[in-house]
Amino acid sequence: MGASSDAKEDIGMSSSKGAKFSNEDDMDIDDDDEAIELTGIHDLGEEFLKNFCKEASMCFFNDYGLISHQINSYNDFINNGIQRVFDSFGEITVEPGYDPSKKGESEWRFASVRFGKVTVDRPSFWGGLSEGKELNMLPRHARLQNMTYASKMKVNVHVQVFTKKLVRSDKFKTGKEQYLDKEIIIDDKRDTIIGRIPVMVRSDLCWMKGAEKGDCDFDHGGYFLIKGAEKSFIAQEQICKKRLWISNNQCLTVAYQSEVKRNRLMIRLVGQSNEGVIGGEKKILTVYVLSTEIPVWILFFSLGVSSDREVIDLIDYSIGDASISNILFASIRDADSKYDGFRRGKAALSFVDKQIRKTAFPPGETIEECIEMYLFPNLKGLKQKARFLGYMVKCLLQANTGRRKCNNRDDFRNKRLDLAGELLERELKAHLSHARKRLTKALQRDLYGERNVHPIEHYLDASIITNGLTRAFSTGAWCHPYKRMERISGVVATVGRTNPLQTMIDLRKTRQQVNYTGKVGDARYPHPSHWGKVCFLSTPDGENCGLVKNLATTALVSTNVLEPLVSELCDCGMEKLVDDTSTLLHGKGKVILNGDWVGVCEDSLTFVMELRRKRRKKELPQQVEIKRDEQQGEVRIFSDAGRILRPLLVVKNLKKVKLLKEGKYSFHSLLDNGIVELIGAEEEEDCRTAWGVKFLFMEDGGKYTHCELDMSFLLGLSCGIVPFANHDHARRVLYQSQKHCQQAIGFPSTNPNIRVDTVSHQLHYPQRPLFRTMTSDSLGKQRYPLGHSGFLPKAEFFNGQNAIVAVNVHLGYNQEDSIVMNRASLERGMFRSEHIRSYKAEVDNKESWEKRRKADDCVNFAKIQSKIGRVDSLDDDGFPFVGAHLQSGDIVLGRCADSGADHSVKLKHTERGRVQKVVLSSNDDGKNFAVVSLRQVRSPCLGDKFSSMHGQKGVLGYLEYQENFPFTIQGIVPDVVINPHAFPSRQTPGQLLEAALGKGIALGGLMKHATPFSTLPVDAITDQLHRAGFSRWGNERVYNGRTGEMIRSLIFMGPTFYQRLIHMSEDKVKFRNTGPVHPLTRQPVADRKRFGGVKFGEMERDCLLAHGASANLHERLFTLSDSSQMYICQKCKHSANVIQRALAGGRKIRGPYCRVCESVDDIVKVNVPYGAKLLCQELFSMGISLKFETQLC
Repeated sequence: MGASSDAKEDIGMSSSKGAKFSNEDDMDIDDDDEAIELTGIHDLGEEFLKNFCKEASMCFFNDYGLISHQINSYNDFINNGIQRVFDSFGEITVEPGYDPSKKGESEWRFASVRFGKVTVDRPSFWGGLSEGKELNMLPRHARLQNMTYASKMKVNVHVQVFTKKLVRSDKFKTGKEQYLDKEIIIDDKRDTIIGRIPVMVRSDLCWMKGAEKGDCDFDHGGYFLIKGAEKSFIAQEQICKKRLWISNNQCLTVAYQSEVKRNRLMIRLVGQSNEGVIGGEKKILTVYVLSTEIPVWILFFSLGVSSDREVIDLIDYSIGDASISNILFASIRDADSKYDGFRRGKAALSFVDKQIRKTAFPPGETIEECIEMYLFPNLKGLKQKARFLGYMVKCLLQANTGRRKCNNRDDFRNKRLDLAGELLERELKAHLSHARKRLTKALQRDLYGERNVHPIEHYLDASIITNGLTRAFSTGAWCHPYKRMERISGVVATVGRTNPLQTMIDLRKTRQQVNYTGKVGDARYPHPSHWGKVCFLSTPDGENCGLVKNLATTALVSTNVLEPLVSELCDCGMEKLVDDTSTLLHGKGKVILNGDWVGVCEDSLTFVMELRRKRRKKELPQQVEIKRDEQQGEVRIFSDAGRILRPLLVVKNLKKVKLLKEGKYSFHSLLDNGIVELIGAEEEEDCRTAWGVKFLFMEDGGKYTHCELDMSFLLGLSCGIVPFANHDHARRVLYQSQKHCQQAIGFPSTNPNIRVDTVSHQLHYPQRPLFRTMTSDSLGKQRYPLGHSGFLPKAEFFNGQNAIVAVNVHLGYNQEDSIVMNRASLERGMFRSEHIRSYKAEVDNKESWEKRRKADDCVNFAKIQSKIGRVDSLDDDGFPFVGAHLQSGDIVLGRCADSGADHSVKLKHTERGRVQKVVLSSNDDGKNFAVVSLRQVRSPCLGDKFSSMHGQKGVLGYLEYQENFPFTIQGIVPDVVINPHAFPSRQTPGQLLEAALGKGIALGGLMKHATPFSTLPVDAITDQLHRAGFSRWGNERVYNGRTGEMIRSLIFMGPTFYQRLIHMSEDKVKFRNTGPVHPLTRQPVADRKRFGGVKFGEMERDCLLAHGASANLHERLFTLSDSSQMYICQKCKHSANVIQRALAGGRKIRGPYCRVCESVDDIVKVNVPYGAKLLCQELFSMGISLKFETQLC
């Protein structure tokens, strides 16, 4: 990614002396900085700059955090987006129904409704107090009471009801003989509650913003609470609408994109058959605008262009190419053939008007208003629009000759991320449009003469917006970006709470929507523009592979820059775009701001250098992206939302580091000084970026303009904390980052007492690993005790324990990814965890009871003698006491109806535990509910799944006694023994390096870092071990625990960080002899929780058949499944029924009887599957009779 020779100084702009900055309050540079002679990079030293990079990284995470993109986008929506949505509707005019039977004696009445200022309160709820005062709703209230954490949205609505009268006027003064005058009857302006909008936790509206102590130390916010469930947005990758889009699908096309359909415009280079020439085809330029097709030449003349020469000058394609000339001449002839006299006066404008009026839904405005409103709406004046149209034609012609590339859909310069602001704006607009239609219909009925117009609250239904947003969050079906009637999935996800790292990963996901989940071309493959913006490793496997991505560790997402930038651009040397078509702009650089041509500049290099200098001095917003395209002669500037930015060190300004007050600067002050700047995907192409500080001190270090803070920040959060990740096979790092780290049991929350998650796990003794990485250090906090100056990583991102791991074969019990563990270590508490499951039940409150017709339907909590389970542990109120031990089959929540019907909740098969807490509360739907949480302490047992941080997963295969394990001369016994065959094919030497480094750290070594891409050399790790008196390669002499003899071979042993995963055999074990069967087929049910059977299908049958196990088959498929008996008549071969019939003398007898033969002779009893008997009976009901051939065995 290099720049041209004349753009060498393009990026690293700053003066050699320390300059005064505009924000002196925020600066941490000494006051006399001008008097200090700044030193060069080589004088600062490599170690000094490495430490500065670490401190700058810590400042970055302190200032921005990991989920600032979610919170910033939502705050922008609250501050500006909501008002934008309401303003987009303009004035709503309601006309009367014009029903003459309802008119009455008065005139027809009209109404107009206009939305004004929108205000949003902080979340609150009514606590049932008689005064009507509402209480502050905190996130924990919504979480515990299954409520939606939302705030009221009020809008100022201006309603006018008026009649129209025809009034005469003086024609000499007004130009009209008569006009319609409005006589206002009602003029009302009031604030109205229009709905409730969900509030993001830790946003500006949330009560937790700025609170001294939050609910949880690990909770960073960024999610919503919808009916008690935690929901988060997945960032949606969308095509950028702020640039011309050149594509070559069926024919070459350049498109002006817009979210509003009528603002879109396309120019296509289409082939037209040339009659009289064999195989000849000429290409012409055609414009598609306002649902119609217009020759491009006619559109130019309708915009006020006076001659063909002027059109050629506007296109400004100076290269003498015969093919281009042919296209232009063919386009002129095509325009002449469509409408010969379009060059005279306003003939072209009238032709465009006729074409637009022929469409299915023509606009109501005049043609002049249509061009002003719909054709390039951001440009004012017809001549400016004509210039931009010429620029579009030039881009298309350049693409035709190969001088401009078509846009790549997978390039991040052409993508924007839709976050909470854009997604909520889209959804709110849809529901507000629905409410507006309902308002119009309801208000129209009251505009007739005899009816009264009520206040606006009578017509504006606030539940439409409230319920609509709640439904969208709950179902995950969100409004399509541009198709009105469609909804898309994959926008909202439930936040995972297995451990804090999983929560953070869920909040940093991005998703690309595709039409189908099959082959989607290059969309799944990594693109060079992903570098530093999204992680190139962590992506799920399966159908979403490559479509769901994760943001890189230091990636930020821009928000809308509201400051007007045109005046700042003019100060840097830009000339505004002139509103004429005669001024020649050939040779000048075009300045394009967010896709709109705003001006030109004489020297683009000087202009860009001045702009970047201003951005580094905080005179321009720091999120503005500046790209100089020397080949096309353009300067593209972007200030829109959704661009991925990342911080880079500015090499030329690194000498200002010495002037910073040590330890007292923030990341914003580094940005204001120009030491660090935020670079976007397109601007990064102009940068020469060093991969690390050490590259700046090499021979060719002077060529770099920027420098990475650390190479590990190119990876995502879950990959950046994997030690020695660059030494492992990529597939193994993907397993760890995408699967194992999200399934590892850790300590998910510091407020478990005020949470009622359905399932949660807690590790009793979580540890932090011995090694350190740059990511974990940057996310950590300083330790304050005396004598310690290290950094403590936030332990919540590491979920596991340090185990002594030996690589050895142990009695064959660790084959094929099995592991052998030390029984004594487990008894001492290693990997012991707590499993908590909650059970919930709802009942109606007293108010809803009164509305019911039948009192028998009322269900309440109570203890009754249940037939479905044991109630020994329940109190009289129907709830178990805290500390009660419940087993499978016990009633956990007692409920009964007034009629005596039992609605209790029973523990299912394999569920057990002690009652930890009982919660009784009510939700916002008016229902009382209770939650009972059962706690179960689980020590690892056979079949539980474990994993290292290198994707080496395995299940526990054997628990060995400590005295039988091999031991070293120091008496160290391993906790875990893994098989050596796990390493060669998996290619994970990173785990061996981690064990060797951990061993050195445990022995007092000072080298602790295992950061990916900047790891210690192997020699340094081995020397550290050697200095401690151990073998260089980590091997140790061990002794047989059973015999005490020395084992000849050396065993590799060292501490490794292991994770216990949530997949436990106790949750998956499935067994039964006999049990519940399906009422129709009488075959075992399928679900494990319902005590169902293990499926034994056709393939299992074939397997046993191949082994000749007919008796086993008979037992499996018949005896233990659905064995049944039926009677067959051997005479007529039909089935006989067991009936009760009368004999001579009045005596009755019950037994088999053939109704066909009318006899009881020759009837035999046969054993058949009940499914066969059911089939016979179902066919008999359809009039089909089966005959059975029987044979005595």
